[in-house]
Amino acid sequence: MPALTESSIVFFTARDKGFWRDEGLEVELIVARAAASIQGVIGGNVEFGTAGGSALLPITRGLPMTFLFTTFDRANFSLYVKPQIRSVQELKGKRIGISSFGSGPDSLLRDFLNDQGIEGGRDSTILAVGSGMERFIALKTEAVDAAMLSPSAYIMAEEAGFKELVSFIKQGGHVYLQGGIITRNNLLKSEPALVEKFIRGSLKALLYAQTNRLQTIGILSRVLKIKQDIATRIYDEIRPGIAQDGIVNEEQQRKSLTPFVERTGSKDLPPLQRIFDFSITRKVLADLKAKKWHPSP
Repeated sequence: MPALTESSIVFFTARDKGFWRDEGLEVELIVARAAASIQGVIGGNVEFGTAGGSALLPITRGLPMTFLFTTFDRANFSLYVKPQIRSVQELKGKRIGISSFGSGPDSLLRDFLNDQGIEGGRDSTILAVGSGMERFIALKTEAVDAAMLSPSAYIMAEEAGFKELVSFIKQGGHVYLQGGIITRNNLLKSEPALVEKFIRGSLKALLYAQTNRLQTIGILSRVLKIKQDIATRIYDEIRPGIAQDGIVNEEQQRKSLTPFVERTGSKDLPPLQRIFDFSITRKVLADLKAKKWHPSP
């Protein structure tokens, strides 16, 4: 997984509630930056990656991986700025911090700036500064004037006196896949039973997180080592963006791909079936419904 943040809520829950163990799986959660996670999957060092939007760019460029499941279908990010910045147009000439080039927040930011008539990289300087905590520190130390932050980081930014300029969570118009499951294509073909077990444990955790608010807040508090009231706010902030069943429809798939395809210089979307395969998630969901499985506290 790219970072120890709320975006991995499903995977914390699957581990802590024993949903993977019920499938006979002993799963180790390894934190590695998105690029390293993707290379680990391709190289066979790990079976699955939890990268979201950051995985779509290399897949569209031909990397032999498939996107199988998503925790979120909406962007859990806000753009926080120095107090003296009062409008989006005032971002011209400013430095904006992101996690890494080619990441989901990078594409999300560039698309937003372009919609506002600002070319990211020319009118504003976009800097890759690392994790959410590193972006917050960069903002606090004035290494950047603005930063793309997730809830666990922007709560700290608010307390430090910075202000929210744009909330992609509240806007809701951006399809952004986060907390996704990817695997290499040859594993998908050679070990479909393993993939199905991993998806089943993850989907159970997703359904649990949707319906067991207090218990999931407790998991966030323990794993992220934050106070209960902060975990409560984070859960309530991200809950609207949690995908209903780990699946997005074809229109959402196209919308999620568009910014990454544009980055490649192409005008045409690749065939969706080359990027996404939600068939296993659909099968698992149907099985759970047939067995009338419900997540209990």
